[in-house]
Amino acid sequence: MAQKGVQLDRETFSCSICLDLLKDPVTVPCGHSYCMNCIQTHWDKEDEKRVYSCPQCRQTFTPRPALLKSTMLAVLVEELKKTGLQAAPADHCYAGAEDVACDVCTGRKLKACKSCLQCLASYCEKHLQLHSELDPLKKHKLVEPSKKLQENICSRHDEVMKMFCRTDQQSICYLCSVDEHKGHDTVSAAAERTERQRELGVSRQNIQQRIQDREKDVKLLQQEVEAVNRSADKAVEDSEKIFTQLIRLMEERRSDVKQQVRSQQEAEVSRVRELQEKLEQEITELKRRDADLEELSLTEDHNQFLHDYPSLSPLSESTDSDSSIFLIHPLRYFEDVTAAVSEVRDQLQDVLRETWTNISRTVTEVDVLLPQPEPKTRAEFLQYSCDITLDPNTAYTLLLLSDGKRKATVMTENQSYSSHPDRFTDLFQVLSRESLTGRCYWEVEWRGGGVFVAVAYKNISRAGSGDECVFGYNDKSWALRCDNNSYNFWYNSVQTRVSGPLSSRVGVYLDHRAGILSFYSISETMTLLHRVQTTFTQPLYAGLWFYGWLSYGDTAELCKVK
Repeated sequence: MAQKGVQLDRETFSCSICLDLLKDPVTVPCGHSYCMNCIQTHWDKEDEKRVYSCPQCRQTFTPRPALLKSTMLAVLVEELKKTGLQAAPADHCYAGAEDVACDVCTGRKLKACKSCLQCLASYCEKHLQLHSELDPLKKHKLVEPSKKLQENICSRHDEVMKMFCRTDQQSICYLCSVDEHKGHDTVSAAAERTERQRELGVSRQNIQQRIQDREKDVKLLQQEVEAVNRSADKAVEDSEKIFTQLIRLMEERRSDVKQQVRSQQEAEVSRVRELQEKLEQEITELKRRDADLEELSLTEDHNQFLHDYPSLSPLSESTDSDSSIFLIHPLRYFEDVTAAVSEVRDQLQDVLRETWTNISRTVTEVDVLLPQPEPKTRAEFLQYSCDITLDPNTAYTLLLLSDGKRKATVMTENQSYSSHPDRFTDLFQVLSRESLTGRCYWEVEWRGGGVFVAVAYKNISRAGSGDECVFGYNDKSWALRCDNNSYNFWYNSVQTRVSGPLSSRVGVYLDHRAGILSFYSISETMTLLHRVQTTFTQPLYAGLWFYGWLSYGDTAELCKVK
């Protein structure tokens, strides 16, 4: 309790300006006491205004009061000093080179705990008290201590910049908005901050989505490594079993096969791991970028936010893999090695000499399909455009093919087609002449009530009108129904509602080996309507299907898009 009383005396006889024990104490007319030098220095700064105020209660005096040393206070302070206690705060409370110092403290300054965006000054805890005691100051915006407060002052008008000129992309004060920025698109700094904050949020969402995509890519690549390893291990194991049945003459060949498989395995795994490492590096960079954006988004000073925001470089476009094509379905890894070795086992020495080349070739031809980015823009899709025409041997007899066999029109009379087993006998359908493998892109322009844009295997049934013949109603075809009101996707008699902008032109993208089939609405922009991820076991053919007897005059054309 005694110590607490001494502490109270110590605070009582401290100067509120320097926060140390009073030196040559004087009392101003309002009753507050200060060091002689501290209050004189404070009032010297107010000489131009000819109005002098108390730093604590803000009471003003005119003219400048004469100051006389308070003898009683001086005696009490000297007695307090004799106790050996010091009024100065602990060293850790003083501002260092990296800290923001209190603008009110004189002498050795304390660390600021807040900065005021209205006063454009920083305050320690003691000098900040007025902001919580005086009503006019309670409305001031307090932020974490900042050394950049003066950047909020307009160099032209010496006013706080509370506005933002969108025309010139810079912070301005109110006088600027009616002067050199008159007629420009100006808003408050807070409003511009809100808009930029929204953009920042979108950027973070994009980064976080890309992080998720890349993490998924890394996981899929790891699965690919495991698949290569499993296949290679099985090939080695089978080869070992076969070679043990051969005579000693085969021992040398067995060693050669094992060495080639392991060498090719190492090369393929190395390729995949290299891409995996690049993706992990991109994830690290994206996370760092996200952290920078998060730090900026937490900045409370609008002008500081707007000042730092342009310095952030735009997010670079990814040049690596796209997760949507990672579902890889290679035909084989090292399975052919087992078959080739089995053949050798059943051959004599002279036959072995002829088939050795075949064994070596099957090992070196192992080639993992590393993922490639799916096109993003229409220009990129057009790089895979295919020259597709319609096959008259498949067309229903009421379909007229014209414009170089690219356009189909529903007619009222049968066309003079010869009999052919590939023809659809009861459905208004037609297939392309060309088979589709690899990466392909084409567009269909349609007019009338609507059309089904489809792909199908060649062995889809042709005779009759059962589900086995209808595009989208079996497991051998996929079809997007397009009409003037909606889109619907069909596969194996299952309908899926599709949303998107209605258009008379539809783009189709096929990556046969990756198992991707995508449909796009084509207008001034290119909008994804529906994507299929599956495994295609045969070459595909483009198809068109009209609604039937009520579609007379309807047309659909495979467009020339190169």
